[in-house]
Amino acid sequence: MKKPITIGDFSAVVTGLLLAMNLPPTLPIWMAVMGSVFAIIVVKQLFGGLGKNFMNPALAARCFLILSFGAAMTKFTYDGVTTATPLAIIKNGGTYSLKQMFMGFTAGTIGETSALALLIGAAYLLIKRVISPRIPLVYIGTFTIAIAIYAVVKDKDVVNYTLCELCGGGLMLGAWFMATDYVTSPITPVGKIIYGVILGLLTFVLRIFGNGAEGVSYAIIMTNLMVPLIELMSKPKPFGYKADVDDETEKAKKKEDKRSEKSSDKDIDKAATDDKAENTDKALSDDKTIAVDKNGADNDTQDKKDIKGIFRAITVIMLITVIMGAILGTVYSITKEPIEQAEEKAKQAAYKEVLPDAYEIKTFEEGDFDYESVNYIIKNYGYLNDNIDEISFGVDEEGNLIGYVVVVTTNQGYNGEITIVVGLEADATITGISFLTLDESPGLGMEADKDKFKSQFTGKNVGIDGFNYTKTGAVADNEIDALSGATITTSAVVNAVNAAVTLVVVLGGE
Repeated sequence: MKKPITIGDFSAVVTGLLLAMNLPPTLPIWMAVMGSVFAIIVVKQLFGGLGKNFMNPALAARCFLILSFGAAMTKFTYDGVTTATPLAIIKNGGTYSLKQMFMGFTAGTIGETSALALLIGAAYLLIKRVISPRIPLVYIGTFTIAIAIYAVVKDKDVVNYTLCELCGGGLMLGAWFMATDYVTSPITPVGKIIYGVILGLLTFVLRIFGNGAEGVSYAIIMTNLMVPLIELMSKPKPFGYKADVDDETEKAKKKEDKRSEKSSDKDIDKAATDDKAENTDKALSDDKTIAVDKNGADNDTQDKKDIKGIFRAITVIMLITVIMGAILGTVYSITKEPIEQAEEKAKQAAYKEVLPDAYEIKTFEEGDFDYESVNYIIKNYGYLNDNIDEISFGVDEEGNLIGYVVVVTTNQGYNGEITIVVGLEADATITGISFLTLDESPGLGMEADKDKFKSQFTGKNVGIDGFNYTKTGAVADNEIDALSGATITTSAVVNAVNAAVTLVVVLGGE
């Protein structure tokens, strides 16, 4: 690109280290390499190289990897055991030791788990005057106030809940080491405060009301995009601008009054002297006025340049978006058919798993079956968040009905939609369940795909009354042991299975 080579300044090393701190320890190396390439080439070089990037390169790469490899980026281990992060456990209604979170004896990305270590690093940066405390303190303070108010409203232990949210996830890492990036943060004092407030509020909203338990990465890169506007709004006016003009006008008026009081006959020589002095003062005043006007013109020119720069950045982003969209569209058109074939193969395997005695499984097509009416029935039974996607029936070698296979999607999962395949005999006895879509928290909601949980439904006929989940140990056929720390996932799965059972009962009755 005919630009200076900047490898020698180690800025790429800093980007690589910061990215590594934001990755799970078990992430394959080649994925980390892809993230690094994205950070350096796309975020840095395509926008002009070092110092020209519009958002934090390491965090942009992390978000790129989350979108590209969600499962690998959300799989965390501690002492070799796959488990959920403390924030995920807390968001699911569980509790976690504040001491363990502060010290770092938890699951999480490589550089975010120990709040103590991060605070020591932050203290070093402050002592060496590498960073200013304004952005981190305003960021953390805003988030603390918001999360404390939320804790009060939700009747939680305010102190413990707030401190856990502060020590958990990437808040400390992001506040001290990412939000303070010189290139992507404001340089004006007021701008830094505005920047920190927006960061705190965005992190709160994304953590509490978003699908995931974290929100720091997206909060920082979204606020990075606002920095040009923040600086434009918070730019101070030049010192003394227009004040010099006002002062000189007042002086000129006083001199005019003084001259009018003098006698032209007696003090003609003195008046001449005053005229000369006045002319000199006026000349100086005019020079100052011209200088101030020039300064104002320069500021106006700079404002226009700033606005042009913003529009130029927007244009570049739009062009990159169009190009990347075209590339993604091309890739999608090439891979669409193989992906559909793989999905169909996985679906048929799931059908066979939940209805193993069937010789053949046939699916009701849209034209042969009124799915809209079926879902209307399900909604009338109270399953407002569940949708029947597909109904199939299994037959033996002689064509006799063996049972049904019902595909249900619920939007009540912790991380979004869950699609379940439920196998049932003709009398609505469950023969098995399987998942087509399950993207819950590792070590928590993902445990739903284990036989220990799924087997609780098999062989049971609970009728239209359905299953209930319990946290104290199942003692009846219609009770399901809830997943530890994953009540939301448990509830979603139980309701989806109940919707499938209700449908078969209704179909059998008709």
